[in-house]
Amino acid sequence: MNKVVDFLKYFVPFSIVLLATQYFIMQSLSDKLVFFYSVWSIYIFNIVATFLVYLFLIYVNKIFPTYTGFAFLGASFFRMMVAIIFLIPLIKAGVKDPIIDLGAFFIPYFLFLLFETYFTVRLINKS
Repeated sequence: MNKVVDFLKYFVPFSIVLLATQYFIMQSLSDKLVFFYSVWSIYIFNIVATFLVYLFLIYVNKIFPTYTGFAFLGASFFRMMVAIIFLIPLIKAGVKDPIIDLGAFFIPYFLFLLFETYFTVRLINKS
């Protein structure tokens, strides 16, 4: 339980700062650009995915501590596949300039992945 609380102590402010930053950037660009996904849908996906993966990693670390790194790789691969499924409506919509929407999704995706990687390394080093 301490690991979850320690994670949330940093994860909640990190998520709020990123969400607020992207929200204001997208609002300022909304005069010129139309985004396919809202900021809320992008961040709900990233927050839920990151939190569930970290909970899974805590569980694996508790039961099989030597396989935590492999579990992280597998969970990251699974998360990427779910991200592709999340982006299928954008791909099928035939948006005129999908690079902007992909950037709006993948910049926070990789920042959350970096955050998750940092805490996974801490988790591995403590066991």
